[in-house]
Amino acid sequence: MKHRKIGNVMTSDVVTVQLSTPFKEVARLLQSHGISGLPVVDDDEQVLGVISETDLMLRQAEQPDPYAPPRRRLPRITSRARRAYGKARAQTAEQLMSKPAITVRPGDTVTQAARTMTEHGVERLPVVDEESRLIGIVTRRDLLQVFVRPDEEIRQEIVDEVLVRALWVIPQLVRVTVAQGVVTFEGELERQSEVEIAEQLAKRIDGVIGVVNKMTYRLDDSHIPPVEPPYRSVGGDWMLHRP
Repeated sequence: MKHRKIGNVMTSDVVTVQLSTPFKEVARLLQSHGISGLPVVDDDEQVLGVISETDLMLRQAEQPDPYAPPRRRLPRITSRARRAYGKARAQTAEQLMSKPAITVRPGDTVTQAARTMTEHGVERLPVVDEESRLIGIVTRRDLLQVFVRPDEEIRQEIVDEVLVRALWVIPQLVRVTVAQGVVTFEGELERQSEVEIAEQLAKRIDGVIGVVNKMTYRLDDSHIPPVEPPYRSVGGDWMLHRP
């Protein structure tokens, strides 16, 4: 299935800073450009780390509350607390940034980037080329573009990629409708396995929220074991496979 690539949704014009950029300049850049984070790079555009608004806010969060009751015991010092303590007293981008930077490549899919963001709990990912040089940045908002795809665009991709190319099914045999990202299949296919495959492939299409499968089938092939193909690819050449 076709998936949108990061190179299609990323922002190429990236606001960056270097290690020595002062705290106040970082804050000014975030505010003036209306962004919530930016990468830190060296002279070769290699990404060294990332700074977010949260990193800057730690300075205010660490200020003592004059109305808070005194603590009876010292708080536990963890590695996370030590990092927060250091950022709260940061004066340069090097002291503010989180490292190492979590990056993606322009050829990665939107789905891969979304998983990376979720796993690492970040809201933006610098995009780097084969030499790890910065070429763009992608944010959560950029990734959400797949969910605003027009329903008709999604429907046409399902017809072309799922029914015609994957299953070799005549489009007229199956009625495909898409409403608010929810796909509905109606019609009849030859085998039960084809009905299941159509549903699973449709779920992989960018922008699909859910699938309602109302299709029927003529042959229940669920009890038939898969047949090993007589040919296999070895080093790019197709050879007859003999048991």
